[in-house]
Amino acid sequence: MAYTIAQIPDLTGKTAVVTGANGGLGLETAKALAAKGALVVMAARDQDKAAKAAATIRAAAPRAALEVVPLDLGSLASVRTAAERIRREHQRIDILVNNAGVMAMPQRQTADGFEMQLGVNHLGHWALTALLLPALVAAPAARVVSVTSTAHHMGRRLDPDNPHLHGRYAPWRAYGQSKLANYHFALGLQREFAGAGVPAMSLLAHPGLSNTDLQSTTVAEGGGGFVATFSHSLAARVGMTPAQGALPQLRAATDPAARGGYFYAPRYINNGPAVRRRYFRPGADAAIAVLWQVSERETGIALKV
Repeated sequence: MAYTIAQIPDLTGKTAVVTGANGGLGLETAKALAAKGALVVMAARDQDKAAKAAATIRAAAPRAALEVVPLDLGSLASVRTAAERIRREHQRIDILVNNAGVMAMPQRQTADGFEMQLGVNHLGHWALTALLLPALVAAPAARVVSVTSTAHHMGRRLDPDNPHLHGRYAPWRAYGQSKLANYHFALGLQREFAGAGVPAMSLLAHPGLSNTDLQSTTVAEGGGGFVATFSHSLAARVGMTPAQGALPQLRAATDPAARGGYFYAPRYINNGPAVRRRYFRPGADAAIAVLWQVSERETGIALKV
């Protein structure tokens, strides 16, 4: 039987944090978690869009418990402020969905000088997760879900001497690198949890080809070239809806049968029901070690359970 949101258990009493909850997969994830009783912290950069997203959720679920927190993953100062606010108001976090992301954009830098895609997709989430660890570990069985992409297959592990691709930047190269970083981060974080003997779990998900505003934004910004235009057209014609695309990360976040290190994705690579998938590209020890080294060095934030 195909997995649906009807299979999400009652989440009353649980606190969930969803990044990029103001649209697309993040909005659908926040909506489903709130409908099942979780208090959902919607962490997003665009506060006007986030307020509209919260109104959309409340229209469907009037009793939804929602908080909107400003979060710009392209600024470590913003990440620190958001994490401090969330921890001040919530001693325990049961679910963290690291969903927000950018794709194949023209070369840009974050406020801290990082290549934008690596900075937002990985380093910002690294910092947020590290700063929220005390609240995650305080929960009975917290879950951290990292959202990757099939593009991780075209990525290369970080070069510790040039993680920001100076002189080597290409929009899709940077995107693939950031999505492989998400992949290795999820596997490395699960090792950290298991090694520390805590019940928290790290899981991985990818949404397949989903028709969200990420596709249209990539085309509008012009960095992705023909590939972005083709992908956008394909997503519009045969891609999954945002609600369908969010199912793998929702299953990772809530399925009672899930275990640390599980990977959920569409059955048919980029389409189909959310199922547990095998790892076709296991996280090598060396790649994870380099990711930890570079991430701690660049952010100045250690991640140790």
